[in-house]
Amino acid sequence: MLRVDLICIGRLKERCWQEAADEYKKRLQGYCRLTVTELPEYRLPARPDPAQIAAALEREGESILAKLPSQSYLIALCIEGQEMDSPAFSKLLSDRTVAGDSRVTLVIGGPFGLSETVKRRADFRLSFSPMTFPHRLARVMALEQLYRAFRIASGGQYHK
Repeated sequence: MLRVDLICIGRLKERCWQEAADEYKKRLQGYCRLTVTELPEYRLPARPDPAQIAAALEREGESILAKLPSQSYLIALCIEGQEMDSPAFSKLLSDRTVAGDSRVTLVIGGPFGLSETVKRRADFRLSFSPMTFPHRLARVMALEQLYRAFRIASGGQYHK
């Protein structure tokens, strides 16, 4: 069974996001071994300057890289990544298992995104959309798309 790690900057504080994430984590139990790791968000002033943002991204990036499992295929969720539909994402995951990967890690940055260091380390960059979404919603979207991908691969009825 594929191991999937989801590494996120920030916690899900709002009940609605937590409940949605919990539902998809429960659904994923039959398809993969899922681990969700929440890392602290680097605190910035109300109006950070570019240097402060860059420093925050680097510190968050260092904490992400420190938590990366060894021998894992890394997918960075970032706006400049490749867009794909759900069947293509399902194929990407299936292809990883065929290639011999037993572990896939998805990373979601904080409000200002991911550090360039993390993006360079990624094996694949994925974008859900050219639109901007709250990073907490992106976590729910990632879990839902993982579930959809596994359902597609298993021939399930969820994806229509």
